[in-house]
Amino acid sequence: MKIRSSALGKIMTNPRKKSETLSATCKTYIKELVKEDLFGYKSTIDSKYLTKGIDIEDTSIDLYNEVRGTLYLKNTERLSNEFITGECDINAEDKIIDIKSSWSLETFPASPEDVNNKDYEWQLRAYMWLYDKPKAELAYCMVSTPDYLLKEWDNLDIHKVDKHDPFLRVTTISFERDTEKEELIKERVKDCREFYNEYKDSILNKQLILN
Repeated sequence: MKIRSSALGKIMTNPRKKSETLSATCKTYIKELVKEDLFGYKSTIDSKYLTKGIDIEDTSIDLYNEVRGTLYLKNTERLSNEFITGECDINAEDKIIDIKSSWSLETFPASPEDVNNKDYEWQLRAYMWLYDKPKAELAYCMVSTPDYLLKEWDNLDIHKVDKHDPFLRVTTISFERDTEKEELIKERVKDCREFYNEYKDSILNKQLILN
């Protein structure tokens, strides 16, 4: 079992009790993986926020390039090691870049201090490890929301943003690679594998008690 880079934030959360190894969030995620493997399905999350992020990713990369004076293209190479797997958005010469497309101006972090990096730090650390880069950049981009995702009551002022300065619509924060944290990932994945097997066995070996 390998953990997707995008899911590392779930498994790296710390348990509330020091006596425990895995948090409740982590265990819930691993249980989902076991069920998917046993029953042969993949869980999907369908929301307008995710749909926008997927559909306008190239537009966000274009905005980033315009602001930074670069010519980056979307990366399509997925990498894996013994513990994790992942596909970064941009594989630059000296860093990886992950693009996040905000739903609206209300959810867009206008300043780096507004970014909640806890949500994505572990994901970017996984990418640095997989792609062997010394740095990672998390870039929030605000581009106009496609009409087909909007309802008639949505406020267009916070969704149609092309009139605003491109520079104001890109916010980034950076991370430096930390091999000690990569060791933490290794140990946590090992613990997850142990729990995965235990939970899987509990399903396969369950007995029905008829009263």
